[in-house]
Amino acid sequence: MTTQDMETPIIPLVTDEQQKLADETWRKSIPAQVFLNYFFAINYHIQEGDDAAGGLQHLPFFRAHQAELTDTDLTAVTKLLHACWSTEYALRSTAELGDEDYLRNALHWTFPQAYHNIMAGLQAFLYTAGVRGNNPSLVRREVGRLVVRNAYPRPVAFYAAGAYGDFSIHRLPLAGYKAGLHIAGKEIDAQAQIGQFLRTTRKLKATVTRQQIQANPNTALRSQKTGKVLDKWTASHWQQITWRLGYTTIFDLLGRLRISQTSREIERFIEAEIDFKLFHQSLLNIVSYLNGIHETYVAKAMGLERYQQLVAELPKHLQHSFVEDRLRTRVQPTITGEAPMPQMGIAA
Repeated sequence: MTTQDMETPIIPLVTDEQQKLADETWRKSIPAQVFLNYFFAINYHIQEGDDAAGGLQHLPFFRAHQAELTDTDLTAVTKLLHACWSTEYALRSTAELGDEDYLRNALHWTFPQAYHNIMAGLQAFLYTAGVRGNNPSLVRREVGRLVVRNAYPRPVAFYAAGAYGDFSIHRLPLAGYKAGLHIAGKEIDAQAQIGQFLRTTRKLKATVTRQQIQANPNTALRSQKTGKVLDKWTASHWQQITWRLGYTTIFDLLGRLRISQTSREIERFIEAEIDFKLFHQSLLNIVSYLNGIHETYVAKAMGLERYQQLVAELPKHLQHSFVEDRLRTRVQPTITGEAPMPQMGIAA
């Protein structure tokens, strides 16, 4: 047999085993990719809508916001802000220190950090609005009402309402389009993915609420004929519990970050093949945007000069940081209507 008679074996670029492994990796990555898509979409929507016309200063609710705060109140608000800023400091430190692998494993703490970070800032704002409790259900209900009442600027003023099977999305005109499996490249993609995130989150909340109601003999809906607890629900049954759901807002979407460190779900994220740096940056941008809103409300309530003093007296690790930078670029200009002051130092 000559060399010419011998056929050169065709070596596939990817073996069947490698392809199966790649397919399995992709299948495992889909839930994490969708989750990344959602938060990237929210960040994209914020960046697209964060213009002068959509700012806080144009909202009647913001212009009317004021509060009579005692020294005790100021101490409570300051404590909440310190908790908020220290957590954001930790989030930012993770972003600065972390390569892809570090950020992947950091999800164990960055997910709950991002959630608790925003909740601390939100509670500081709610405190100045007369809501002093920290019960999660109370906070969620009150902030839902504030979103609907246009207390938040356009980029984060969207919400879902309605009964299971009949949800309606508000202030996201493109939310009805089909959401893709890819990172948003246009506003239509972002709104479609946020709309899907709102619907799936509200669906989960409705299902959990039904389980809680039906597990309690005192609240369970029963058959009018037999008196037994209902197993199957009709649309009218879902409508009966809709009032318990409140409104589904960006804060409910952020609530999805509360994943237990021992949860199998967090492991699915860590094992996935997604862009963890992009995920972390999207989260950090959303955190910064919402914290800026809450800080501006607090500053208006306590008085800009007093707020500036609070920032000037921050602990060393927060001196000349993102807190001061937001005061200069967002809080003060929104309250005074003047352009941001030139930056004197480098913000962390």
